[in-house]
Amino acid sequence: MHKRKIGPFEVSAIGLGCMNMSMGYGPADDAESTRLLEKSLEQGYTFLDTAAVYGSGHNEELIGRALHGRRDQFVLASKCGLFRADGGKVAVDGRPQVIRQTCEDSLRRLRTDVIDLYYLHRLDPKVPIEESVGALGELVDAGKVRTIGLSEVSTETLRVAHAVHPVTAVQSEYSLWTRTPERKMLAACRELGVAFVPFSPVARGFLAGSAKDVTQLSSGDIRCTNARPRFEPDNFEKNLRLLGPYADLAEDLGCTMAQLALAWLLAREDGTLIPIPGTKDVAHMAENAAAGDIVLAPPVVDRLDQLINEETVAGRRYTDALMASIDSEKD
Repeated sequence: MHKRKIGPFEVSAIGLGCMNMSMGYGPADDAESTRLLEKSLEQGYTFLDTAAVYGSGHNEELIGRALHGRRDQFVLASKCGLFRADGGKVAVDGRPQVIRQTCEDSLRRLRTDVIDLYYLHRLDPKVPIEESVGALGELVDAGKVRTIGLSEVSTETLRVAHAVHPVTAVQSEYSLWTRTPERKMLAACRELGVAFVPFSPVARGFLAGSAKDVTQLSSGDIRCTNARPRFEPDNFEKNLRLLGPYADLAEDLGCTMAQLALAWLLAREDGTLIPIPGTKDVAHMAENAAAGDIVLAPPVVDRLDQLINEETVAGRRYTDALMASIDSEKD
């Protein structure tokens, strides 16, 4: 797999999103997840992404146990500012004291002295971004964090934050069927020299063809919730019609559907994006890695753009209420 730059680091063109091994897509097996993490380094992954909120610390503990003796073999990203409150509901807290404590807890769980890239997971509307980023900057000064990032923020928030402390990366959802970053964020990242890291690059499995019947998804799968309108039965039935010609194109190119979705991202923004597909399956991890060196011709990229985009997809990515709470949707 070829390499790309993210701040001072050189990492694999495709990173490994680790969330699925702890939450989001039904139960996962720790032994299999440990094997996946170990095998991912052998497959060429050198950029691993986790967060304090994933499994309420379980994901960080998993990485710490599995890879503590191989810490020098990968760039580690984690996140703060998002947690599960009483009752399991996700809450945002960007107060400096909370950021500092979360970092200490994460370092302990990850069994490391430093986190390479530490994101503010979500903007806290009750805390000025200058205060949250100031706390992240203090962690850099203290040697606990090497660089900082932001997740799901607007360009206005990025510019204010970048003036307080240099931002290495912005992470937001981006795929063929979620184009929000194309409005303003990608251009702002180019201007400021900030890397962009797409999460859910395979559209929560939809573009891999792995979720063709939403009634068969396992319990605890976030795609079953009312917060994901594109997976509601009526919308999903319409969206499935896009997969036929998409699958045919992948077959013509000799790659899988998931690899095609990743290759589309790798072809954009002059080859600077670093997608982080998530999985809890070793075979899928290896499949995604193989997309790292697929090169799509411009006409193929254009064809994909026309086939699947926010105009051809039925449903928004989240409910209106949730969309209104996400800073990146203000662009």
